[in-house]
Amino acid sequence: MTRHFLSLLDFSPKELRMLVERAITLKAILRRREPHEYLRGRSLALIFEKSSTRTRVSFEAGITQLGGNSMFLAPAELQLGRGEPLEDTARVVSRMVDAIVIRTHEHAKLEAFAAHSQVPVINALTDRFHPCQLLADIQTYFELRGDIRGHSVAWVGDGNNVCHSWINAARQFDFTLRVATPKGYEPDADIVAAAGQAVKMSHNPQETVAGADLVVTDTWASMGQEAEKETRTQAFSGFRVDTALMGGAHPDALFMHCLPAYRGLEVASDVIDGPQSAVWDEAENRLHAQKALLEFLLG
Repeated sequence: MTRHFLSLLDFSPKELRMLVERAITLKAILRRREPHEYLRGRSLALIFEKSSTRTRVSFEAGITQLGGNSMFLAPAELQLGRGEPLEDTARVVSRMVDAIVIRTHEHAKLEAFAAHSQVPVINALTDRFHPCQLLADIQTYFELRGDIRGHSVAWVGDGNNVCHSWINAARQFDFTLRVATPKGYEPDADIVAAAGQAVKMSHNPQETVAGADLVVTDTWASMGQEAEKETRTQAFSGFRVDTALMGGAHPDALFMHCLPAYRGLEVASDVIDGPQSAVWDEAENRLHAQKALLEFLLG
């Protein structure tokens, strides 16, 4: 049966941990400049309806390092842009490549595509989840602090797609996630409810960050929400991760942000550039985590 990676819940906790460990190994192999073309001859199609820096570069570089090749397919340049049904595109493209990476708006569109694909489909971001980001985030924590099981993570900001994936990560990797959002910007209630005791909700950033081992935030206005930027900036005042807020976390706490970051809004420059920041390792690890994912799905 063809396996897809549409959310972290598509894999078992054991499989996810295996991916993280494999990503760390692949990173070491690359650093030693050892050949590792385990996917020689394999083709990867990327269909992106939304802009991307880290996701696109990491997938294209990753499949190349593994010996395969990639093709970037802008929807406007496909027959999709002229009204071909999504399902028909999925049926055709999946007969020609070995895996398909999709970044789109509606998560339901991704699910429909996967339902008609003969090859693995990978979620490169939808309005509901961003699971590839979490593979890199968890890898980064493992590298810098060890196993995340039993630790506490504080999410400060919007209850968006990355927040949803952090909630799923708390379930799968067995840690506690404390979420602080302004009222009206909470993550989807069904995702929170499914996580049970793994997630604790709040509207108080200081309370949420207190004693946390990791503090995470994201932009207040995601792609497609640019028109709401002014309203959101007002609503999120008090939710900026600055040195005062980080001071309430565990002294050894890390800071993460999936990027792009808007300095002076959701995070202060002295935090993202400071000694507790793991942001640049986190960004690099998109490459290694996704190589492990490709190897798992195609190997």
